Amino acid sequence: MSAETWAIARFTVLMALLATALVLPPAIAIGWLLARRNFPGKTLLETIVSLPLVLPPVASGLLLLWLFGRRSPVGQAFDAMGIEIIFTWKAVVIAMMVISFPLVARSVRAGIEQVDRRYEQIAATLGAGPWRILRTITLPLASRGIAAGAVLGFSRALGEFGATIMVAGAIPGRTRTIAVGIYTLVETGREDAAWGLVAIAALLAFGAVYASNRLVDNRGRA
Repeated sequence: MSAETWAIARFTVLMALLATALVLPPAIAIGWLLARRNFPGKTLLETIVSLPLVLPPVASGLLLLWLFGRRSPVGQAFDAMGIEIIFTWKAVVIAMMVISFPLVARSVRAGIEQVDRRYEQIAATLGAGPWRILRTITLPLASRGIAAGAVLGFSRALGEFGATIMVAGAIPGRTRTIAVGIYTLVETGREDAAWGLVAIAALLAFGAVYASNRLVDNRGRA
C-alpha cells in the first residue's frame, strides 16, 4: 500500500477518535436524561436525537454547510474570531460527531436503563447528591454500555461519507477520509489504490464492531 493510503487511514482514525471523544459528554448527558427523567417534550427530543440515523447523510451535510457557512449567524461568529470550519479538518470532525451521536446516545441510554435504580435510591438515602450518584453509581455500572456506544460511534465515524464530503470536501492531505478517498480514487480510475483503503476500512470496522459486541455480551452476562 502506498504512503498516500496510510496517510488517509491515519487521518481518518485520528479524526474519528477526536469526534468520539467530543461526542461522549453530550451523548452521556442526553442518554441519562432520556433514561432517568420524564418531562414534556421527551418524545420530541428522542426524535431529534435519532434524526441523523434516518436523514440522508448528504442532507445532514447540507444542514451543517448552511449552519457553519459565512451567511449564517454561527458561521459569521466563527469568521469574526478567525476560525475556519468549512472545508477543514474541523468540518470532518463535526460531520463525524453529528452522524455518530445517535448511536452513542442510544447505547448510553440502554446501558443506564439496565442499572438497577435501587442502588441509586440507597445512595440517596445515605445522603449522596444527584451528581455523586451519577459519578459513583450510575456511570460505573453503565460503563460497558457507554464503552460499547463509544466503539460503535467510532466505527460509524470511520465510515462517514455523505456529510463529510458536503461540509469538508475531498481535499488531499486536509479533509480526505477513507470513505471519501475510496470514492475519489474510483472516480479518477485508481481502483487498485481504492481497494487498499477498502481493506483498511474493513479491518477497522470489523475490529470496532467486534469489540462493541463483546462489550454488550459481557454486559448481558454480568
